[in-house]
Amino acid sequence: MAGSGAVLEDSSTLSKLDRMLLPLERFCALLSGLAIFSLMFLAAYSVTGRKFFGSPMMGYIDYIEAAMPVIAIMGISYVQRDGTHIRMDMLVSKLKGRILWLFELISVLLILLLIVFLTWGAWEHFDRSFDCARPLCSRDSSIDVGLPIWPSKLVVPIAFAVLVLRLLLQSWGFARALVLGLENPVAVPLNLTVAEQAMLEAEALEGAD
Repeated sequence: MAGSGAVLEDSSTLSKLDRMLLPLERFCALLSGLAIFSLMFLAAYSVTGRKFFGSPMMGYIDYIEAAMPVIAIMGISYVQRDGTHIRMDMLVSKLKGRILWLFELISVLLILLLIVFLTWGAWEHFDRSFDCARPLCSRDSSIDVGLPIWPSKLVVPIAFAVLVLRLLLQSWGFARALVLGLENPVAVPLNLTVAEQAMLEAEALEGAD
């Protein structure tokens, strides 16, 4: 399920690094949101052209395909930070103390190992498509309007690299909590009760006023 978490901050080095990485994660998430927003306009433009002028937007499918990596992946590190990424926590949510931090540390390390390999593979996939000796630096392009594909392929290793940094910080945070027996460690998402989630949402709405 998709959970909700709070990330505590203090004056420690770990917390400072967490706050330094957050603006980059927010920027990546912003790019993802802008990509979704732009596709809404492209869809409206294409439908309007088809209905009233008998000429839909050329390359509409190509533009959607090019934007998909931005939409799907660029914000992944941002949601990983606060624990709102999809996760199965039926068991973990029942754990407390060092046992909880041990399970969280193991899961984050396993994710980190997977993402490191995926980052390497995604970079290799981009490298096969990128060649500045060719027009538009691309060895391959989209079928309809000939968009170069390498920019979309480059998005994946960049997003995964940011996620690797986040997972390294969370590994540090959970390991620190495990060793020191901390109750509320910094730079890691903490599980909230339903009442706590409702309180935070209420505070957010009050702040919006």
